[in-house]
Amino acid sequence: MTNTQIPAVRPQQQVAEAPPALRPSTRERGTRLLAALFLAPTIVGIVIFTVVPIVGSIVLSLFHWNVIDSPTFAGAANYREMVNDSTVLVSFRNTLVFMVLAVALQLLIALTLALAVNGRMPVWLRSVFRSAFFFPLILSAASISVVMKYLFNQDFGLVNWLLGLIGIAPVPWLTSENSAMAAVILVYVWQQFGFSFLLFVGGLNNIPKEIHEAASLDGATGLRKHLSVTLPLLSPTLLVASVVGIINALQVFEQPYVLTNGGPGDSTRTVVMVIYETAFEQLRFGEASAVGVLLFVLVMAVTALQFRLSRRFVHYQ
Repeated sequence: MTNTQIPAVRPQQQVAEAPPALRPSTRERGTRLLAALFLAPTIVGIVIFTVVPIVGSIVLSLFHWNVIDSPTFAGAANYREMVNDSTVLVSFRNTLVFMVLAVALQLLIALTLALAVNGRMPVWLRSVFRSAFFFPLILSAASISVVMKYLFNQDFGLVNWLLGLIGIAPVPWLTSENSAMAAVILVYVWQQFGFSFLLFVGGLNNIPKEIHEAASLDGATGLRKHLSVTLPLLSPTLLVASVVGIINALQVFEQPYVLTNGGPGDSTRTVVMVIYETAFEQLRFGEASAVGVLLFVLVMAVTALQFRLSRRFVHYQ
C-alpha cells in the first residue's frame, strides 16, 4: 500500500484563503468612507485653524518681523528679551492671579446657584433661572465691558450710588490699583459663570436620587450631605468646568482692555493684552509670537497638571 503525501499548506495560502466572512463587506467599506467624509471637515478645520497657526507662531517667534521689512532670523533673542521685559513678567503675574481668583469665584457661584435651582421649585421657575444665568454668556464681552465701565464709574456709576445708600464712600473701581483687578474679575465672572452653572445643573441631574435618599437615612443632611455625597459624585463635572474655566481665564482680553486698558499702571495688564499691543501696535510680531508660545506652554502645563491631579480627586460612578 503506497503512502500518499499530503502537501503542507503555506501560511501565505492560509491568508489568501481566509473565509469571506472575515473580509470587510461593501457595506462596511461604505460606512467607513462615510464616517471619513463626515470627519474630514473637522480635521481640516483643526489643521488649518489650530495646528498651522501654532506651528507658524513657533516659527515666527524665531524671527524679527515688522510686516514692512523682510523677516530676519533672531534665534532665541525674542525669548531672552521677553524674560528681561518687566511688562511681560508683570502680565504673567496678573494673569495667574486673575485665573486663580476668577475661576474660584466662578465655580463657587455657579455651584451654589446650581444647587439652589436644583432644589424644590416649579419647573417654569427653574427654566427662567437657567435662561437668566446663561444669557450674559451669549453677549459680546466687549459690549458688556462698555456698559460695566459706566456702572463702575467712580463719579456717576450705579454701583457707587447703591453703595452710597448704605453709607459707603465712592470706590475708585477702575482708577485704583487695589480695586481695578477686583472690578475686572467681577465683570468677567458675571459673564462666564453661566457656562459652569449649566454644567453643574446637568451633573446634579445625573446623580441618582436613591443615593441622596440613602445618605439622608444615614443621617447626612444639609452641607454634610453635599460635601460627602454631592461633591464626590460631581467631581467629573467639576474637572471639566475647572479645565475650561482656567483655559478661558488665561486668555482673558476684552474685560481688562475695555475697562482699564491694562491700568492703572500695569496692574490689570494680561498676557493677551501684551501680545496684542506688541504685535498690532508696535509691529513686533516675532516678540509677540514668543509671548504667545510661552502662554501656550503655560496653558498646556496647567491643563496637564489638572488631569494629573484628577486621578486622585475625581471619582467616576
